[in-house]
Amino acid sequence: MSLKDQITEDMKTAMRAKDSERLGTIRLLQAAMKQKEVDERIELDDVAVVAIVDKLIKQRKDSITAFEGAGRQDLADKEKAEMAVLQAYLPERMSAEETLAAVKAIVAEIGASGPGDMGKVMGVVKTRLAGKADMGQVSAAVKAALAG
Repeated sequence: MSLKDQITEDMKTAMRAKDSERLGTIRLLQAAMKQKEVDERIELDDVAVVAIVDKLIKQRKDSITAFEGAGRQDLADKEKAEMAVLQAYLPERMSAEETLAAVKAIVAEIGASGPGDMGKVMGVVKTRLAGKADMGQVSAAVKAALAG
């Protein structure tokens, strides 16, 4: 079963269980997926769905930071609940050590030597580690690999 089908099934389950918070988050995810399909006139595969989920989680993290800074813990808690639902659709993430090892291997393979090659390395890393590793962690690993 594709990730897209799994999300649809989860939406039906949430409807039957009358779980309004989970249902709202899943509908938000489906709206983002549909928007991407309509805008680009494509059928989403699992990699594209994971990218959308990643983007929505990043938005939630930013919102949580803003809400906590403004003293709105009620809204921050709502965002945390949405983030927990979204994280269920992400594949198992690589650890920091695995990410660093993969980045070092790619740097050696490409023959990158310094910070000037970061764009070239990130291009390859994004295609190979998309959905498998946190891109913030990947960026830090690339900087560390190119600096040292």
